[in-house]
Amino acid sequence: MKLIVAKERSFPWFGMDIGGTLVKLVYFEPKDITAEEEQEEVENLKSIRKYLTSNTAYGKTGIRDVHLELKNLTVCGRKGNLHFIRFPSCAMHRFIQMGSEKNFSSLHTTLCATGGGAYKFEEDFRMCMCIEMTIAGCRVDLHGANQPVQINTQLAQLRGGHPKHGAKGSCPNSHPPGMALHIADLQLHKLDELDCLIQGLLYVDSVGFNGQPECYYFENPADPEQCQKKPYCLDNPYPMLLVNIGSGVSVLAVYSKDNYKRVTGTSLGGGTFLGLCCLLTGCETFEEALEMAAKGDSTNVDKLVKDIYGGDYERFGLQGSAVASSFGHMMSKEKRDTTSKEDLARATLVTITNNIGSIARMCALNENIDRVVFVGNFLRINMIAMKVLAYAMDYWSKGQLKALFLEHEVFIAFLGYFGAVGALLELLKMTDDQ
Repeated sequence: MKLIVAKERSFPWFGMDIGGTLVKLVYFEPKDITAEEEQEEVENLKSIRKYLTSNTAYGKTGIRDVHLELKNLTVCGRKGNLHFIRFPSCAMHRFIQMGSEKNFSSLHTTLCATGGGAYKFEEDFRMCMCIEMTIAGCRVDLHGANQPVQINTQLAQLRGGHPKHGAKGSCPNSHPPGMALHIADLQLHKLDELDCLIQGLLYVDSVGFNGQPECYYFENPADPEQCQKKPYCLDNPYPMLLVNIGSGVSVLAVYSKDNYKRVTGTSLGGGTFLGLCCLLTGCETFEEALEMAAKGDSTNVDKLVKDIYGGDYERFGLQGSAVASSFGHMMSKEKRDTTSKEDLARATLVTITNNIGSIARMCALNENIDRVVFVGNFLRINMIAMKVLAYAMDYWSKGQLKALFLEHEVFIAFLGYFGAVGALLELLKMTDDQ
């Protein structure tokens, strides 16, 4: 079996990563459409392209990250721009409803999706986007399935009918005369999220960020005044340790684009940071939590080595500024009374980040890998966390390990687009059995 690029693939080209916190969508906008193609293009496709590319916000929570747009790409022989769109996973039902309203299913296309939501929302896609009916509340067969599926009450009400009697009178368990039933050819193709993450990362790094390097590291991370971002060449990336920080954390040892293994993971990730900040500070969004953390001082919350030893612990090479006990000062009522919400947010961020850095370093040593790449939506606009990771990797490895980052993780405002890019690439491949 081998994968070959399809010579002709009908538009639109989408890839989605439906995560536990965010949905990331990439859309390829063709810029080389011929006059003949434009004339033959159906109105639904024109409407979708115009809607996605002429707006930067969709409803209250959907955002197109214009600054991340990759321009003038050549994909499968077509030239165009790659757009990056994000919205909260809790708004997924509204996205599905919008797709139904714009008759997305009539385009006879395949939607490649990765992430846990590709499984969680599969039935919603099938119900809302693959069925168009004038009567609801009837038992119908989907795609020739042996077991009939009951159209739910909500769909029946949306169509103006009654869940028991349908839109116009009673409806038996068969297709009644006059019932308009359309099973569209839209297919939701579920993909492994780690496969997509790796494929998407390698592709975006290969094309660069509009002519600029995609990968970088921080030089002199221990010195705030001298710390600078430097480009890093990832032309020969293997082996590498890939640390994906989303709601939780997965650590992968990658030996080639097709050969990797999950080394370990932890439940203490970006979701933990935001959840704890919401409990401790009353904040409601990731942006608000980061804003508070930027103003706080974690040393008012954490107990340091110098708080225990009065200075450095020289025997084991521990600096006095190292954290000995996260939130250790909070055992003291006096300390609790003088600690601000900003301090708590900063300490939460440092605690989660230090834990991830420690796990990554141990995995790198065990796997004998000196190239560690951090990705994931936890790093979105999160310069504090990146510098903590950079410092931790440099300090504990005595300068032997660098924490590597990628532009499409940081400035994206919410990351994770690599998985969506990988899903798009999968759409543009077809399987050829040998």
